[in-house]
Amino acid sequence: MNLISSSCLLLLRSFSRNIHRRNTHPFISRLYTEGSSQTTVELSKAQLQKLRVQEQRFKRRLHSVHRKFSVVPENSEFQGQHHVYFEDGKGIYRSPLGHDEQEMLEVFNADWGGGGYGTIQRVRLSPSETMLAVAVKKDHHEETRCMLVPLGGVIHCQKALLVLDNVLSFEWATDDVLYYSTQETLRCLCVFRLHLSDSDVETTLVYKEKDPEFFVEVSRSRDQRLVTINCSSKISSEVWFVDSKTPLSFPTLIQSRQPGLLYHVEHSDNYLFILANTGANQEYQLLRAPLASPTMPHWVPLFSAVPGTVIKDMELLQDLCVFTVKDSQCRLQIQTLSTQEPYQLNTHQLPHWACDLSPQRVGTVDRGSFGFLLSSPVHPPVRYLYSSREQKLSVTEDTTKYISLTEFNTTRLQAASQDGTMVPLTLLHMPALSELHKAPLLLHVYGAYGVDLNMAFSPEKRMLMEDGWALAYCHVRGGGERGLAWHRAGSVLQKRRGVEDLAACIQTLHHLGVSHPALTALTARSAGAVLAGALCNHNPQLLKAVILQAPFLDVLGTMQDPSLPLTIEERGEWGDPLIREHWDNIASYCPCHNIIPQLYPSMLITAYSEDHRVPLSGIMKYVERLKKAIQVCTTRDGVNARVPVVILDLQPGGDHFGPEDFHLSLNESARQLAFLYTELDHQKTTETKRKVK
Repeated sequence: MNLISSSCLLLLRSFSRNIHRRNTHPFISRLYTEGSSQTTVELSKAQLQKLRVQEQRFKRRLHSVHRKFSVVPENSEFQGQHHVYFEDGKGIYRSPLGHDEQEMLEVFNADWGGGGYGTIQRVRLSPSETMLAVAVKKDHHEETRCMLVPLGGVIHCQKALLVLDNVLSFEWATDDVLYYSTQETLRCLCVFRLHLSDSDVETTLVYKEKDPEFFVEVSRSRDQRLVTINCSSKISSEVWFVDSKTPLSFPTLIQSRQPGLLYHVEHSDNYLFILANTGANQEYQLLRAPLASPTMPHWVPLFSAVPGTVIKDMELLQDLCVFTVKDSQCRLQIQTLSTQEPYQLNTHQLPHWACDLSPQRVGTVDRGSFGFLLSSPVHPPVRYLYSSREQKLSVTEDTTKYISLTEFNTTRLQAASQDGTMVPLTLLHMPALSELHKAPLLLHVYGAYGVDLNMAFSPEKRMLMEDGWALAYCHVRGGGERGLAWHRAGSVLQKRRGVEDLAACIQTLHHLGVSHPALTALTARSAGAVLAGALCNHNPQLLKAVILQAPFLDVLGTMQDPSLPLTIEERGEWGDPLIREHWDNIASYCPCHNIIPQLYPSMLITAYSEDHRVPLSGIMKYVERLKKAIQVCTTRDGVNARVPVVILDLQPGGDHFGPEDFHLSLNESARQLAFLYTELDHQKTTETKRKVK
């Protein structure tokens, strides 16, 4: 039995947080940075040494800035009926409710499973707090396993009661019945029921998806009454449920899938509350149906978003719905709607700097409140609580004890795209807007899958802003910031719209006097690299440097190979190249297939050798074609200016979403910062400012 004091736990939690001249030839550097660094280079020794010195300097600075923000609030805490639980990335500890200063007991450690599984991904308490289910991820890979740990009585064991391999999602129906989905080659198609008894463990297949375009996961209603099986493709969905009152019954279908119908389900007092895209312009609205009659003919509309706003999320409390809403400029709001007549809607304004809302983790807690963290890329999280009893939104702790913040500006802008569509743009900066002409500018873009840009707090981004950078977040079509229609307007045959939106955002900023091309850099990861790469092919003069992480660059080649894990599932996003119109469209913007001889921005491309989401072959093809194009350009035109640097940072493993390990993540961030400051020649300016201070 391991005991750990609360002060030691705080320290563990803070350190377990994951942290995204004249030449005639382009520089291609392939860096292997695990263990002793080996380099195959066309970079000069002096240039390599300069980058490495910069990287070490930024590692020291990043350690310092992470320590500075190590005690800001985070979603590492959840409650059961009798205890409060804390997670630190590898371990879970608990303490009796109301006894915060007592020593905490370790109830789980990721090392108990062995086999190189070391990072906690998902945690679920059973209803009466007798069992704990924890998913842990394999180091440097995406494989996960679920470990079940008994919590009753005094905990002596230092190993799991049961280990389930390749489990992605899971929920308790009762203390002895667990539903879980399995994942193979990134596909989730099957759901099982695990029944624990005193003498046996019985596993039963309860659902198997037949359509490879669908993805299956398990969730639970906030009142813990229903376990739901959610089957989703890019264009439709279908939900089944199991009532926890009859946990061994087979799932009941709510509404069969229909092309274009997307819906999600919550439950309260024998009614289903359904968020479905049956509203105006196929946006989400709230409907209600009796649990006994769940099909679509029984769905009764209760609420649609006010024109100009879109529903981003919903939490169902005891007697009201809490909606997270975004307006046309991507400002966040909280709206509450009573679930009983007369239906009363109230709007609660959030701070102007708020860019990200992260709901509090739900254990087996009171349903009368909704807790969440508000943050921005440069503002540390602040914990808020909405109480349905008091109908009041409040800050739950004094945030000034965490950090004294220098004042900064959050400016909401709009850029007119090529077809006249107004594209939201969020700019974070310290000097006034009129004083940003000489400021380095870092742009962020994603624009795929209907997913919003990640705008949660990042100590690295805070450090950049304090160094004088302006940070711009381009909410282009294809993302989810403006709702489902915004996503549709930038997917499949409309994917080029996102590239046009990105160009418009950059041009608008430059026109307003925010930086200029020689001081402008762009960062994107995964599918966001499609837009970044396409922009570099068509408008390379807008940028000086680009950072790409686990980039998707060969859309045409990947989508023509159905043997790859995600090809079939993602046709609803990119299109099907077997259809001639789709092939022509993808070929028109695919970064890898539109490289031409010209001067490109300098690039740092981070890839992972065993990444199953983005084939390494496509990245290597892109780098080689880019290298050749720059060589042709510089040889043909006799370029005297500084030739672009292209660095391929090839890391071992399959961490598509970046390293889980804090130190590896820090190393990756330090390399990116060293690259940015070197390429934009920002170091002298920063050092001068520090001397003045």
